[in-house]
Amino acid sequence: MFQIQNFLDNDDVRIVEEAGCFKIAEYQRDLSCSPQDAQLKYFMASMRVRKKQLYIDLSQNQSGVIIQPGAMQWMIGEVQQTTGLKGVGDAVGKFFSSKVTGESTIKPEYKGKGILVTEPTYLHYLIEKVEDWGGGIVMQDGLFAACDGSVRLKTVARTTLSSTVAGGEGLFNLCATGSGHVVFESKVPREELILLQLDNDIVKIDGSYAIAWTSSLQFTVERSGKTLLGSAASGEGLVNVYKGSGKILMMPQV
Repeated sequence: MFQIQNFLDNDDVRIVEEAGCFKIAEYQRDLSCSPQDAQLKYFMASMRVRKKQLYIDLSQNQSGVIIQPGAMQWMIGEVQQTTGLKGVGDAVGKFFSSKVTGESTIKPEYKGKGILVTEPTYLHYLIEKVEDWGGGIVMQDGLFAACDGSVRLKTVARTTLSSTVAGGEGLFNLCATGSGHVVFESKVPREELILLQLDNDIVKIDGSYAIAWTSSLQFTVERSGKTLLGSAASGEGLVNVYKGSGKILMMPQV
């Protein structure tokens, strides 16, 4: 048995979002500061530039969780860690996936009846249920933080090479499918994210503003105008195009 005191029950810590076994703990103020940086930390807190940690209760998830390597800060209780590799073939496949997506080769899996807490970060965490995304959610490169053990992670390729050369996106991305929750990072809070819902429609985005989208959406890069002259005249050039039915989470700024 164990007890944790002065963490989630601390009046300076607030749970800003939770789902399944995941909780996002946000420090309202950074009290560990010197007189020299107290003013800076005060204004950072007022602008919601606050440290956050992912609190994971493994007892609520029999399938365990998968997190980014090096993300664990501390854990307590009966917790077992594995590499998540299921043989040589799986290791080779994940190594290839890491090279093309920018994600780490081995993502450790944790199971048990204890608590796991990740390293503090100033980035924002987002918790999404995979089933709410039509069974598949694609994430922008390097944003994956954690997921339920029941979630399957795979590499998906862009439909055209132009998406890498001209669209400002990677040729491959990490896709979460199956059932359960996935946690990924964002430069902006959820309150500022724009949710686009398409029903057999199309959206064009000038830049890498989309951080997550339904895996069934078709991605291409096209000219903003019908002709090269028209694209040049509009000042936009090439845009990222998403077609089909699904959802897109988009930042208002990069």
